[in-house]
Amino acid sequence: MNADASFAACIELVRRHDPDRYFSVLFAPKDVRLYLIALYAFNYEIARVGETVREPMMGEIRLAWWRETVEGARAGNPRRHDVAEALAALLGQFDLPQELFDAMIDARSFDVSPDTFAHVGALEAYGAATVGALMQLVARVVGGGERHDAQAREAGIAYALTGVLRAIPHHALRKKLYLPMDLLNTVNLSPDEIFAGQGGERLKAVMAQLSLRAQDHLKAARKFGRPKRALAALLPVALVPAYLKCMARPGFDAFRHPAQISQARKQWALLSAATRGKF
Repeated sequence: MNADASFAACIELVRRHDPDRYFSVLFAPKDVRLYLIALYAFNYEIARVGETVREPMMGEIRLAWWRETVEGARAGNPRRHDVAEALAALLGQFDLPQELFDAMIDARSFDVSPDTFAHVGALEAYGAATVGALMQLVARVVGGGERHDAQAREAGIAYALTGVLRAIPHHALRKKLYLPMDLLNTVNLSPDEIFAGQGGERLKAVMAQLSLRAQDHLKAARKFGRPKRALAALLPVALVPAYLKCMARPGFDAFRHPAQISQARKQWALLSAATRGKF
């Protein structure tokens, strides 16, 4: 196993496809940065399964492959895959809970299914199992331990809900709905309208409600106080206010305007949060 080459490949993967987390790693202690990159590369790989398969069964097979990959990496017998080899190096140094990896993988079954979220709570549970579990793992690696689990869960849900809002047009293209049905039914908005790039003021109303929920979870995460050693794990959530503000602009259209902020603004938000010791 060439760990250096595997980590280098993971760095490029995260840099290209997950820049928010890539830049947050720069504020972590130097001796754990590569291990965080391994976690973020793993997260990217399981998140993109839903983007690369057409049949639910194929998606489940791919997710099972990643479950076995984590098990092999934990046993010190990784598959010949850059992310698997980086995970083996990570798990050789840190005793990370298998249940958090399982939660992340299990939640991704939704991505490869035709299912929808019946209510907001189901979407929030998905956010907790995906981004929340990832933040819990990272918190352990940077030295924060399990005492930050509840805070990481709330921060993860806030970041996940914001991500769902930002990705509405992307998900619509592949006819996958992440917006909860209870909110759509309230405004009489159908999935087919969203897939067609429609929704207008009704879609804005749904987005406004989810934005409020994201803000609520961000406030709940902040109430736990300064995360101290776990700050680097939760740092990406410092970008949530800027993303939500972008999508709340007058005239914003999810299908016409990218829900993006400049790289300079991202870096400033992360730097500011890291300097103040809080997000």
